[in-house]
Amino acid sequence: MWQIGEAAAKVGVAVSALRYWDERGLVAPAGRKAGARWYGDEEMHRLAAVKLLQDTGMMSLDEIAAIVGGRSRGDWRAAMKSRLAEIRAQRERLAAAEGFLEHFLRCPSEKPIVQCPRMRDYTDRALRDDEAG
Repeated sequence: MWQIGEAAAKVGVAVSALRYWDERGLVAPAGRKAGARWYGDEEMHRLAAVKLLQDTGMMSLDEIAAIVGGRSRGDWRAAMKSRLAEIRAQRERLAAAEGFLEHFLRCPSEKPIVQCPRMRDYTDRALRDDEAG
């Protein structure tokens, strides 16, 4: 068993974070002794999981609560599927941005936004798609 200060240090968060997670229902302590929160092995693993998911920066505490809270099988799976779809979409946007930036750096034009044929083709297609939509 770990007292709240020890648990917080082991997981790498402030004691106030553990109290907040407890208030939000993410992870409850195994028990209390003399008013202090104590965490057992199972709670420590849940705390570490919350920290890991939070460190990704890709999940809200509500989504994390659905995953670690075990409310129902469908809740956490739906949260994971939704977040995974968002991450994949973001990865596609980042890859496109990376491609444009690399092209701009290699482009011999001094004003690639207005002079580059590849960029002009892309913006023409984007404008056509917008008119069609």
